[in-house]
Amino acid sequence: MKKFLFLLIINLLLGEFSFSQIPKNYQVYQFDIREEIAPPVWRKVKRAFEDAEAMKADIILIHMNTFGGQLDVADNIRTRILESKIPVYVFIDNNAASAGALISIACDSIYMRQGANIGAASVVNQQGEVLPEKYQSYMRSLMRSTAQANHRNPDIAEAMVDAKIKVPGINDSGKVVTLTTDEALLHGFCEAKAENIKEVLQHAGIEKYTIQEQKVTAIDDIIGFLLNPFVSGILIMIIIGGIYFEFQTPGAVFPILASIIAIVLYFAPHYLEGLAAHWEIIVFIVGVLLLALEIFVIPGFGVTGILGIVFIIAGLVLSMLNNLFFDFEYVSVDSVIKAVMIVLIAITTSIILSFYFGKKLLTSTRFGQIALTDKQNSSEGYTSADATYQTMLGKTGTTRTILRPVGKIMIEGNMYDATAESSYIDRDTEIVVTRYESSQLFVKQVKG
Repeated sequence: MKKFLFLLIINLLLGEFSFSQIPKNYQVYQFDIREEIAPPVWRKVKRAFEDAEAMKADIILIHMNTFGGQLDVADNIRTRILESKIPVYVFIDNNAASAGALISIACDSIYMRQGANIGAASVVNQQGEVLPEKYQSYMRSLMRSTAQANHRNPDIAEAMVDAKIKVPGINDSGKVVTLTTDEALLHGFCEAKAENIKEVLQHAGIEKYTIQEQKVTAIDDIIGFLLNPFVSGILIMIIIGGIYFEFQTPGAVFPILASIIAIVLYFAPHYLEGLAAHWEIIVFIVGVLLLALEIFVIPGFGVTGILGIVFIIAGLVLSMLNNLFFDFEYVSVDSVIKAVMIVLIAITTSIILSFYFGKKLLTSTRFGQIALTDKQNSSEGYTSADATYQTMLGKTGTTRTILRPVGKIMIEGNMYDATAESSYIDRDTEIVVTRYESSQLFVKQVKG
C-alpha cells in the first residue's frame, strides 16, 4: 500500500496521472419487458423510471422479448423513454415486434442477440387482422417521429407498419419490414450484437458498473393478476351475481358482501393503473342506484332501469380503457371491443348462472346440507296448511311488500308469502286471493 501511494505521488508530480483515468463506476438500472404490452407493463415502466431517477442511475437498461400488445400503452412507454434525462438502452433478446418495436426505437441505443428480430408493427386486432387505415396512419406517424428523434431512418420505421411504403433494398417483397440482427446493424437500428447484458455494456464502452435490477413486489404481482382480462371477467360475474341475489332476497348478507369485495378488487387495480378515473367509478355506482330505485321504488320497469343497466356497463367498460374522459383518440378499436366483450360476456354468464342456481340451490339433492330434509309427521303434531290456505280463496288483504311477482301479503292480521298473477303489484295495494297451487298463494289486485 505504501509503495502504491509513493508511486501515485511520483506520477502526479510528473504529470503522468490524473484521477480522470480511474474508470467510472456506472450505476445501471435494469428491468424486463418480456410479456404482452398491457397496463401492468406501463405500471412497471413508471416504477422503473422513478426508481432509476431516485438512485441517480447513469443508464436505464431494458431487457426485452415481446411480441407487442396495446398501442396506447406502448405510446405511453415510448413518450416516457423519449422524455427521460437518463440514457435508455434496450437489449432485444429474440423479439421486439409491433408495440415492442416502437418502444425499442424510442431508446437511445439498441442491442440485439444474434437471431433476434425487430419490426412488424402494423396495428392488428385479436385475430391478427389489420385494422383500418386510420390506425395504421397513426402508428406510422409514431414510428416515423420516434425514429427521427433518435436519428434513425424514418422510412424504414414507417415500412415496419405499412407494406406500401417502399424502401430500396429493404421491402421489395411488398411486406411489412421486420429486420434481423444483421439487417438492423446494417441500417442503423442496432448498435451491436450481444448475447447477454455483460456484452451489451462492453459494446457501450462501460467497463465498471453496478447493476440494480427491478424488484417486483407481491403487490405488483397481485395487481397484475387482478388486471388479467379473465380475472376481470370473473370479478364482474361476482359483482352482477351479488347484486342480482341482493335484489331478489333483500337483506341477505353474503351476496352483497361478495359483490362489494369484487367491486373493490375490480376497480382498485384499474384506478392504480390510471385507467379507472373517479367519474367512471361514479358512473358505475349511479347505475347500481338507478337499478335499485327501479326495482324497489318505481313500479314496473322503464327508463330508470334501462339507464341503470347502461351506466353499470359503461362504468365497467370505461374503467378498462386508457381514455381521457370521452376522448378515445389514442385508444384502439381492438381495446374497446375487447373491453365491451369481456363485460357483456361476464354479465350474461352471471345472469344465466344466477337464474340457474337461484332455482336449483335449495331443490337439488346435492345441497342436502343446506336444505331442510326433516320430515314433519302428523303423529308428532304437524298438520298440513293446505286445508287452511284453500279456505282463503276469495279473501282480500293488502300487500306488505312489492310483489315482483313474489312478496308478502297481509290477510286478517296474518302475514303470508304470495305470488302476483300479473308480473307486478305495488306495496299497500288491496288484493284478493285467486288460487292456491304448489304451496303458494296467488293473488291479483282488486280493481277500484
